[in-house]
Amino acid sequence: MIRNRFAAIAATTATTATAALLLTACNATEDAASAAREGAGSALQSLNFGSGTAKQNNAAPGTGDWATGPGKPASKPAAKKWVQLSASSAGDLNPVVVNGAGFTLYRFDKDTADPSRSNCSGECATTWPPVLVAPGGKIFVDGVHKSDVGVVKRDDGNLQVTIGGWPVYRFSKDLKPGDTNGQGVGGTWFGVTPDGQKAGAAAEEPEQEQGGGTAAPASSVTLSDEINFGDPSEGLAGAGCQNVGRDDSASSLQASGALKIWSEKDCKGESKVVQGNIADLNSVGFDNRISSVFLG
Repeated sequence: MIRNRFAAIAATTATTATAALLLTACNATEDAASAAREGAGSALQSLNFGSGTAKQNNAAPGTGDWATGPGKPASKPAAKKWVQLSASSAGDLNPVVVNGAGFTLYRFDKDTADPSRSNCSGECATTWPPVLVAPGGKIFVDGVHKSDVGVVKRDDGNLQVTIGGWPVYRFSKDLKPGDTNGQGVGGTWFGVTPDGQKAGAAAEEPEQEQGGGTAAPASSVTLSDEINFGDPSEGLAGAGCQNVGRDDSASSLQASGALKIWSEKDCKGESKVVQGNIADLNSVGFDNRISSVFLG
């Protein structure tokens, strides 16, 4: 009886100690993530933002993104006094973000966006130079919302620009503006859209439904101004990006498959993949917000 009591006490003590260790580790992880966010937030506050392009803001020649110009491969990572983020198109990617010299910017699936963290260093960062900005530097935003732009401190102390939380990079094998040689490399590298999504790949994969399953892409959609598919309504059909006739009016939609809905014309802005009939678009945060759709 006494031996059993001592064994129970020992087991309880061990369990308590294990729980304490797990709680301590969890708190340490949360504290580290919180410190990283605070550090990035402080660094972001030290930066300056300019609306429009670097040229429109009279940036000095040979500085910032212009230091590596057309016909030159991406250089080794170096913090710039300024960087430019422009919503544009490159190759088959539209929209995609390019820098001040017109070179495509990319995101890496092995990174994380919340919290922002880069997992590309060493040889990886030579092949994919991170977009770095100097402390106190300037970021020119051209078609990219300031609220989607941030920075994350890399392990080497440099500040890397983020879009939608995702760290962004150049590709060393892109030799001229408009090149998209990094698109799809290793199944993990993709051009980055103005809101941090995957350029091209995001629009080409509308088969992923809300519930996690798959469905064939929709070739047509009916958008209704009222919930529960009430009139007036508008039909769209075809493949690719389609702008709606009545901007920001739809409150429900009907489709036979999956499609991607966008908050701005030309499949730009915020987006969401949906499937089938949506009786109330407020349920997916898109009531009176659809400006364009991507159909398969």
